[in-house]
Amino acid sequence: MGTEEKSPAGGKQKKTKDASTPAVPDGAPTCCGCRFPLLVALLQLLLGVSIAAVAFIMATISPSLQARETPHWAGIIVCLVAVLGFILCCVTYLPDEKTSKQFIAKLLYFLMCTLGLVLSVLAIAFACHHYAQISAFSCQERGEDCFCTLEPEDPIARTFLYTGVSDCATVTSTLRLYFLLQVALNLAQALVCLTGAFIMWKHRYQVFFVGMQSASSPGQQWQKI
Repeated sequence: MGTEEKSPAGGKQKKTKDASTPAVPDGAPTCCGCRFPLLVALLQLLLGVSIAAVAFIMATISPSLQARETPHWAGIIVCLVAVLGFILCCVTYLPDEKTSKQFIAKLLYFLMCTLGLVLSVLAIAFACHHYAQISAFSCQERGEDCFCTLEPEDPIARTFLYTGVSDCATVTSTLRLYFLLQVALNLAQALVCLTGAFIMWKHRYQVFFVGMQSASSPGQQWQKI
């Protein structure tokens, strides 16, 4: 049924209510993909799988590559973060925690996003360092091994050995390209993890009073952000 109320100008203003229409809060998502953790978790899963796949491909180039040079660990950890984000989608998401299960899921997701951000930054640092080294390498083939040095004229210069490599061009060109690809993928992953952690923090602490009046009304309305 509709109800009538008088407007301040003296006229009548009609209000309609429909009991069959559910009330939708302001800012509520209108589609499943708009729900907070889903899009971030999908990006984390895609980037985590890509980083781990590229790292395992890099490991097949030479057995002498160390774990810091093949950052599969960064991709695997972020894949776990994505799984936790999918679990968080199944929990009723509210800015104020109502249950211990919701609080634990949100806290773990925030901490795991922070961990993924730190690991991605470490992977970027290692990849940039090795990319700069390989760009300055002077390599020689000895059987199935490749010996590389930064200063070939120095007899006591440090030598980098890559075993199981028949062609040094694989080290100086292909491996360098993979390091550059790892920098790009881990940078994107770090930004996604930072976005997830920031949105989680913002949803928890986004509403507070700034202490300023937005209008000089008798009711003393305060501005919220």
